[in-house]
Amino acid sequence: MPKPKEKTSPGYLKYELKSFEKMPVKIWDDAIDAARSVARSIELAIRQRQQDGEKIVLGLATGSTPIKVYEELVRMHKEDGLSFQNVVTFNLDEYYPMPREAQQSYWRFMHEYLFDHVDIKSENIHIPDGTVPMEKVAEYCERYEKLIDLAGGIDIQLLGIGRTGHIGFNEPGAWETSPTRMVRLDHLTRHDAIKDFQSEDDVPYRAITMGVGSIFKARTVYLMAWGSHKAEIVQQAVEGEISNSVPASFLQKHPNVKVVLDKSAAEELTKMKSPWLAGICNWTEDLICKAVVWLSQQTGKAILKLTDEDYNEHGLSELIIEEAKPYELNIRIFNRLQRTITGWPGGKPHADDTNRPERAKPAKKRVILFSPHPDDDVISMGATFQRLVDQGHEVHVAYQTSGNIAVHDWDALRYAEFMLEFSEKYGEVSEAERNLYQKVIRFLKKKDNSTEDIPEVRSIKGLIRRGEARAGARFTGLDDDHIHFLDMPFYETGRTRKKPLGDEDIRIVADLMEKVKPHQVYAAGDLADPHGTHRVCLEAIFGAYKLLEKESWIKDCWLWMYRGAWHEWAVHEIEMAVPMSPQQLRRKRQAIFMHQSQKDRPPFPGGDVREFWQRAEDRNRETAQTYSALGLAEYEAMEAFVRWKG
Repeated sequence: MPKPKEKTSPGYLKYELKSFEKMPVKIWDDAIDAARSVARSIELAIRQRQQDGEKIVLGLATGSTPIKVYEELVRMHKEDGLSFQNVVTFNLDEYYPMPREAQQSYWRFMHEYLFDHVDIKSENIHIPDGTVPMEKVAEYCERYEKLIDLAGGIDIQLLGIGRTGHIGFNEPGAWETSPTRMVRLDHLTRHDAIKDFQSEDDVPYRAITMGVGSIFKARTVYLMAWGSHKAEIVQQAVEGEISNSVPASFLQKHPNVKVVLDKSAAEELTKMKSPWLAGICNWTEDLICKAVVWLSQQTGKAILKLTDEDYNEHGLSELIIEEAKPYELNIRIFNRLQRTITGWPGGKPHADDTNRPERAKPAKKRVILFSPHPDDDVISMGATFQRLVDQGHEVHVAYQTSGNIAVHDWDALRYAEFMLEFSEKYGEVSEAERNLYQKVIRFLKKKDNSTEDIPEVRSIKGLIRRGEARAGARFTGLDDDHIHFLDMPFYETGRTRKKPLGDEDIRIVADLMEKVKPHQVYAAGDLADPHGTHRVCLEAIFGAYKLLEKESWIKDCWLWMYRGAWHEWAVHEIEMAVPMSPQQLRRKRQAIFMHQSQKDRPPFPGGDVREFWQRAEDRNRETAQTYSALGLAEYEAMEAFVRWKG
């Protein structure tokens, strides 16, 4: 048996690693790189079959996860000459009932993201039919299964994973040998699907899906997941016991499955969450902080109370042997966390800033707060926003998208009727104006769930969100000259499915930054946003930084990332924690209340039944309680930030 390796910079690495994973896992820093790696594998397989004069059968999935794979395949077709002439496809599932032309249909999804942009033969495309009469569904499903067999079986199957652990629409309780069939959708699955529908009531209760047994026939399976909202279920599927309560866990039995994750989706895996338990001990300062925080939470003790026995009994004896005595280590990490807490998010003037999150100079900073949707500013960092204004900084808020799809039709109808009646009562109304208002009113009264909003309705909904955003920013202390509406083009489709980020989007962000020349930028780093808008808006900001990298002022422009209503940064990641008093928390709530169209029951609430203000308050209180449990000062609530290092 080899001797342990000597300690070297940057740390100590053991030879023996313990694996908790029951499927092969590949983790990428970024979801885009992960998706491209899958697309390259598919490309190689297609080209190999073309050389052999044979067809290839792909099993395809829908949802947000495979979109980047499809976009890369389209790019390969257009730029690298990848042909799909020899490709046969079978899709996993479709809602039932669901007409092809509906916005939410998977038939439409596949054509918009892939089939309409490549040279695949229409007769080679197979997608479950959501319009089959109920009495013929069983026969149809049996025929679909036979078509797969007649095609020679699926060569490569793409899968995402739902928060219930479902693959395809095989919900908890699905059996291992299940064939293509009609299923009833789990409540959580339907709730997660709200992002594509106006309300949960509009989400179908049923779907047609290939079964677990159908999926198992595939020669190669790629199980993909992006984002921290998938981390918990990924851990259960990859490291847990095989169980029909987590259908994805059946894949542990598949002879050729590949799990492809980004870092966020992998964060609950043992080798990522507590790598010392797997024998990975590359003791960087960040990892040491993570380990000490973990130990404090495991033992229920404050950091300064941790003992030799605590470290030894929880697999961290190596840490105190290699790094320091527990007392010294505890103080070091305690001080690191304590230094993240500041009531001066813009920097404290005339103070020693050696150990502070922000620079003291300049005392009055120019700040841009980027908000992906028109309410993310106050939901995610409303108290910090208020602090920056109160402490005299030149604060600008920039709303990156109009948020127009997240307004109920009844709100738009109410505003259209108000405008018509107000105009008729207090002024001359031209025939063109009256026709315009009546057109909007007629459309909204007749609109069904499969109908896209006309431009005039989108405009009204955007103006509703704009007015609410302006009210929230004014309440926080800004005048209109410091409120900016960017209306980034990628968002303006009128549908939940957006266009890819474009050069124009990046240029709009860069132009504002160039105008203001900020010392601080705040942006949403919340990649768990179920609608994907936060991710795209953050990419636009990164793109703007790159575009402006030769400007002298950009080197002093620090980017602080907050998270939205969905998740908070882990304590060991936080670099600035801004505490709130009970009064400041109430003021934040009032600013959120300015967004009336998102109150009570927003059109796209995600997978959480709480209102946005409740989620924000609960999250901020939990952050403060976590700090307190570690032995640090006790506050009512906290907002947390991580600095982007480029």
